[in-house]
Amino acid sequence: MAWFILLFLSLVWGTSFILIKKGLAVFSSDELGSVRITIACLSLLPFALKNIKQVPPDKWKYIIGSGFVGNLFPAFLFAYAETKLASGLAGVLNSLTALFTLIIGAIFFQQKIAGLRLAGILIGIAGTAILIFGGGSQATGTSNAFFGIYVVIATAMYGLSLNLIKHRLQGIPALTMASMALFSVGPLAFGYLCTTSFFYKLAHVPGAYEALFYIALLAIFSTAIGLVLYNRLIHLTNTLFASSSTYLMPIVALLWGVLDGEQILLMHYIGMLVILAGVLIVNRSR
Repeated sequence: MAWFILLFLSLVWGTSFILIKKGLAVFSSDELGSVRITIACLSLLPFALKNIKQVPPDKWKYIIGSGFVGNLFPAFLFAYAETKLASGLAGVLNSLTALFTLIIGAIFFQQKIAGLRLAGILIGIAGTAILIFGGGSQATGTSNAFFGIYVVIATAMYGLSLNLIKHRLQGIPALTMASMALFSVGPLAFGYLCTTSFFYKLAHVPGAYEALFYIALLAIFSTAIGLVLYNRLIHLTNTLFASSSTYLMPIVALLWGVLDGEQILLMHYIGMLVILAGVLIVNRSR
């Protein structure tokens, strides 16, 4: 069961970046981000309504915080990044979440960082610099890896959210936590969606329903179900085993990108290998 969940998550999360790209073919980045969170919220809404009274009052501020930095803001940042960034590169940069989780844990939650892990963090940061600043244009000819900075910001937010869950939301079941976090930001996302041209495009732009289908897959499987399964995987095994998705997911993302005609430069491959080496050192050291 653990191996099945691991492979499923690697496939789903690795595919999410190409789904964002397909959704951007019709909708703008802010429309995609807001409809993604709206659909994810609706998919877990029955669980949120069922368990809303089980959340202690003093935990709500952390759940809301996790909803913003772990779901709402990253959904917009990833979509905006992929307006100019190859989906394969976005998939690799997403692996920085492991590094930021450690850094933020040390700065704000008094977690100790061993010497080898510090070396892994520095290696990962160096790989990020190589990937973002070491390559030129790719994909459509107008794309540039500089937009990877927005993915880096999103992964830092993921790191903060994971620390909030680990240190401030212990004892709350994974399904309850995920559904309530999305419930706290879903109405805001839908309210913003109503101010965009999303519904006009849906009615008048060719291919809009196909693009919405890709976004719905992204929202339901990657944002909603993926979050719950990842927590289940940690319960079945341990964080070290679960972190293996960090290495499998970029491979899936890169394969989808290449199949879709994205052109990755040599310096990008070098940067990606350095990033994964840093993440490997962080996850394997104690």
